[in-house]
Amino acid sequence: MLLPISLLQATSLASISSFAAAWLLFAPPLPANEDLVERGKYLIHAGGCVTCHTAEGDDAVPFAGGRALESPFGTFYAPNITPDRQTGIGDWSDEDFVRAFWDGVNPSGEDYFPAFPFTSYTGVARDDLLAMKAYLFSLEPIEKVNREHDLPFMMSSRRASGAWKARYFSAGRFEPDSSQSDQWNRGAYLVRHLGHCGECHTPRSRLGAIRDTHELRGNPDGPGDEKMPNITSHPDDGIGRWTLKDIEYFLDIGMLPDGDFTGGSMSSVIEDNTSRLTSEDRLAIATYLKSVE
Repeated sequence: MLLPISLLQATSLASISSFAAAWLLFAPPLPANEDLVERGKYLIHAGGCVTCHTAEGDDAVPFAGGRALESPFGTFYAPNITPDRQTGIGDWSDEDFVRAFWDGVNPSGEDYFPAFPFTSYTGVARDDLLAMKAYLFSLEPIEKVNREHDLPFMMSSRRASGAWKARYFSAGRFEPDSSQSDQWNRGAYLVRHLGHCGECHTPRSRLGAIRDTHELRGNPDGPGDEKMPNITSHPDDGIGRWTLKDIEYFLDIGMLPDGDFTGGSMSSVIEDNTSRLTSEDRLAIATYLKSVE
């Protein structure tokens, strides 16, 4: 039996429409802009995210979380930040991601503990954050449930974090200093915010607040009870005798001016973070560090 041509056309169009609808429903999402993803990858390394969000061990999956961060207030475990929808950040919107960094809150509106350095990340530019998100969302989703923090009773409530934030945290973006060079401002942005060097190298108060008046002067109670050195320009206690090239070279391969190599947690920072930066950005960091007294 032959069908009228008009009916055949309608049937074909209906089939095509059904196929298109099914394809749109089940097809994988289109890849993000490759340039944006590549820029995000650079910024993720600049931000030290690999080191903190990857568990220790040769078989650890990058960004799947699980690394322990020991502090005077208990042990925190870094979460899974792969794009898995159930155990990672796969269902986060752009605004969820930005608010986490700028305001220190999760998508449910709960306050983060300051072990997540939102106190520094609050200064990161929105465009940089969205590039970082684009890179993370380009990764393979890893299903790995986050481990609960091991904290004393009085610290385990998110209310404690909210009270701490109300007293010690001020949100705000980085503002360039017009009296300084572009290189200095780039270094300040990387050190103060994206690279959050002060989170380890600046001493803290009894309640864990960073002592801004002692920027980068060393921290005797660093993560894991590691003593963090003074990295200001002080000629004796700091790195004031280092040249800009000494600092840039150290951030590249971890070698000190005397030919020795760094150890401890800084070796991971070199490997996962500063060695991945351009020479220009490392020199910008050096320029800023040399200006801090």
